[in-house]
Amino acid sequence: MSLRSLVSKLLLLLSGIFAFAVSPAFAQTTAPAPAAPDLENMLVLDLSTGGRVTIQMYPAVAPAHVERIKTLTRQGFYNGVIFHRVIDGFMAQTGDPKGTGQGGSELPDLKAEFNRIPHLRGTVSMARTNDPDTANSQFFICFQPRFSLDNKYTVFGRVTSGMQFVDAIERGEPPLNPSKVLQASIAADNVPPPAFAPSPAEAPITVDQLNAG
Repeated sequence: MSLRSLVSKLLLLLSGIFAFAVSPAFAQTTAPAPAAPDLENMLVLDLSTGGRVTIQMYPAVAPAHVERIKTLTRQGFYNGVIFHRVIDGFMAQTGDPKGTGQGGSELPDLKAEFNRIPHLRGTVSMARTNDPDTANSQFFICFQPRFSLDNKYTVFGRVTSGMQFVDAIERGEPPLNPSKVLQASIAADNVPPPAFAPSPAEAPITVDQLNAG
């Protein structure tokens, strides 16, 4: 066989391999399908700050805490509850029907499920007293990372959308005009959002303001 014939056959073989590799059938078998969101373990908070916040919960690392949040949410426990402790640059805490930080649900307190998930911006973690096994219904959402809380509080989820509505929560301990959870639901239940109050329109700039010295 001549060298030219051998080269021609080699080029033909390589072109066939390339055509197979870029074919749609080959692409479909190699591209991984995107993971579907876990709607049964997604908490939805409709806030008075003007929008919907979604939180993906982590039953693999905090099963009892996730189950507690789901149980209370489906009971309507969080509907209308205020954010009673909100520290700028730290976190916003809610889940107390009394609005004082001293209340909880009628269910028993939970055993701690501390895990290795860090407290990052948007992390959602359970509040408790100095006793590790006192988490009940209150939880907080971090505005900024706070690694000093890691392995001391049970992280059970993280905000996946709507963090701007968390950022808009009124600050204070307690806030003068507290923001609230208008409605809480589990995404799998497909509860429609409430009618959010429109954001106040900015006042138009007048000629006098432009001319002011």
